[in-house]
Amino acid sequence: MSVYGESQMISGLGLPGNSNLETHESVDTNSKPYQCSECLKNFSLKYSLVLHMRFHSDGQPYQCTKSLKCFKYKQKLKTHIRFLTKEKSYQCSHCQKCCNSKWNLIAHMRVHTGEKPYKCSVCGKCFGHNRSLVTHMRFHTGDKPFQCSVCLKRFRQKGSLVAHMRIHTGDKPFQCPECLMRFSVKCTLVKHMRAHTGEKPYQCTKCLKYFTQKNGLLTHMRIHTGDKPFPCTECLKCFSDKSTLIKHMHTHSGYKPYQCPECTQCFTIKGNLVVHMRVHTGDSPFKCSECVKCFKQKSALESHMRIHTGNKPFKCSECTTCFSHKHSLVTHMRIHTGDKPYKCSECLKSFRQRSNLKTHMRVHSGEKPFECLQCHKHFTVKGSLIKHERIHTRVKPYECSDCQKCFSVKSSLVNHKRIHTGDKPYQCPECGKCFNQNCNLGTHMRSHSVVECLKNVKYLVKKAA
Repeated sequence: MSVYGESQMISGLGLPGNSNLETHESVDTNSKPYQCSECLKNFSLKYSLVLHMRFHSDGQPYQCTKSLKCFKYKQKLKTHIRFLTKEKSYQCSHCQKCCNSKWNLIAHMRVHTGEKPYKCSVCGKCFGHNRSLVTHMRFHTGDKPFQCSVCLKRFRQKGSLVAHMRIHTGDKPFQCPECLMRFSVKCTLVKHMRAHTGEKPYQCTKCLKYFTQKNGLLTHMRIHTGDKPFPCTECLKCFSDKSTLIKHMHTHSGYKPYQCPECTQCFTIKGNLVVHMRVHTGDSPFKCSECVKCFKQKSALESHMRIHTGNKPFKCSECTTCFSHKHSLVTHMRIHTGDKPYKCSECLKSFRQRSNLKTHMRVHSGEKPFECLQCHKHFTVKGSLIKHERIHTRVKPYECSDCQKCFSVKSSLVNHKRIHTGDKPYQCPECGKCFNQNCNLGTHMRSHSVVECLKNVKYLVKKAA
């Protein structure tokens, strides 16, 4: 019987030749007679040892004729050529995605099967790709084998180094087909494209809100969990995301990296600079659908819309009063706490609101920045100017619902309404008489002062006699 026949009897396979039979027998017997002299790793095939030795050597015998890039293995060259020609011969039977190599297809199939055969020996985490495990292990070892030749910064992954190098070269190879904006990293382009498509693939399991980015969902989830893992080292205040902490740290350092090119005003947050620039450009891109009023900030439009909807989501925990704006609730809470954080540097008088302090400071400076265009009279407060202008325009926007009498000032309407309601909230502490206006109480109080004064005069006259 021929050797070929014997090979068929031994393993049931047709192996045409002694060398093939020996190779096959070594696989069957798990024999690994070929050892690497560098790392002592063993192989069952001599050819596998030859390929492995290229890891230790700098030899790259396979060169691409188009890009002139060299490779240690022929299969790598073939995969590279498919990448250049965009040939994708291997198709997934589940989602019809095409891959440029068989190994990429096998790895891709694990997305559908959920198979994760590569397990970390340190933390037990499993991966679908061997290279993912290799990269992950560097978190435990601290190894960063890829170094930037310009700034010497090191990276765990080669892809991270390639992306980083574009900072130095300025290369942005990924272009948006919609707005032609360019990006240095493909994943950034993918995220950007969702702005055009409106795609939001990440959903919160608690409130079902959707997000365009995974990290946006992770940050949002902390609202439900209450987790704030980023503490400030200065004041120990905690934040749910790192970017907010970084912005907060600028308040301690006084660092304002974003400068307006028009007026040189500086800002700690880039978004604040963007909003500020609209002061110079006059741009108000956020338009109310109800009254066509425009706003420079989206948050301002959202707050304004509550006027139309009547929504007051911010509730006081002390007196259950509701507010449409959060800052109104914060200011209101100071009535209960007695907190007056804004102090005048001249007379040490304190105020609950910064705007009140700003207005008060004009008492010391004598500043009256608001001028009437009709009579050129000046005012310290804008509200006073608005009230004054109604003298010229004769506008009386506040109408009594009972007798239809109109008033130019809201406080006058409030006082007038007490005629109909009979409400007299101002009480004399001396005789208990009540009044519907504070000024009437003041006039009445003087009668007690006069009587008291006359009593004192009579006493002094008697004493002198």
